[in-house]
Amino acid sequence: MQVISIINQKGGVGKTTASVNIAAALAASGIRSLIVDLDPQAHLSISLDRLPEPGAPSVYTLMSGTHSIEEVVQSTAQENLFVAPTNLDLTGAETEFASEIGRESILRDALKKFAKSKMAPEVVILDCPPSLGLLSLNALVCSQYVIIPLQAEFFALQGMAQLLDVVERVKRRLNPGLDLLGILVSMFQKQRNLSREVLDELHGHFGDLVFKTLVRVNVRLAEAPSHGQTIYEYAPESAGAADFSALAGEVADRLGFGAKKGVEKPVTESSQDSPGSTEAPPEPVAEMEAG
Repeated sequence: MQVISIINQKGGVGKTTASVNIAAALAASGIRSLIVDLDPQAHLSISLDRLPEPGAPSVYTLMSGTHSIEEVVQSTAQENLFVAPTNLDLTGAETEFASEIGRESILRDALKKFAKSKMAPEVVILDCPPSLGLLSLNALVCSQYVIIPLQAEFFALQGMAQLLDVVERVKRRLNPGLDLLGILVSMFQKQRNLSREVLDELHGHFGDLVFKTLVRVNVRLAEAPSHGQTIYEYAPESAGAADFSALAGEVADRLGFGAKKGVEKPVTESSQDSPGSTEAPPEPVAEMEAG
């Protein structure tokens, strides 16, 4: 079981959109996938129409020891795709568990037990909150890999040094197996000179760590969460679906799964002008993020 944190302390960069649709694309290719909603705003849970009632099994009751992970995990409308949802109860976790012994490894302990279960997925994707507090620390401690989504804008690298420093310190002190799987450029618009400049800067700093696939601004990606669906249920022929299928292919390769059925060719800057690349004018980038 391989665990990936999708993390950035900056909000509005596409963490939830990436978490949902990378997992959905991996599931579509036959890889049993679980998404864990670690954001108290619960946008991921809402986007999959799996918001728990207060007190019902959730990531909060899992971390508090009330329910096991088997009780928390729910199936979705898509085969091979599962979710561990959360709700606003998780808001108090940062303070409630602050004095807990081993507080940074609560989630790791739960996932270790789950890995031995018949329900265990092949990939777990953790949708982290837009902060570097206890919930994000739990995610990093139990992960083998980190994906950092960045919007192709002027402040894209703002805070990256702090985030990479946190990842490095967690690796050094708490989780020696933690590595950066890749940097995801989201909400890309080739028509904007700034987007191309930011992409060049990212390649200059990080080289091959930047995923080749660029997730373009796409109105269908913005609409799908309001219908409680992944992009593959809502608009399987859209550019957003094509982008995440290609991205999932890269992720699968980097995880060592090899070629998978349904994986598409990476969507890079050179392919932005391909026919059918956008089926509608792009929405404002702020609407792309589901959480």
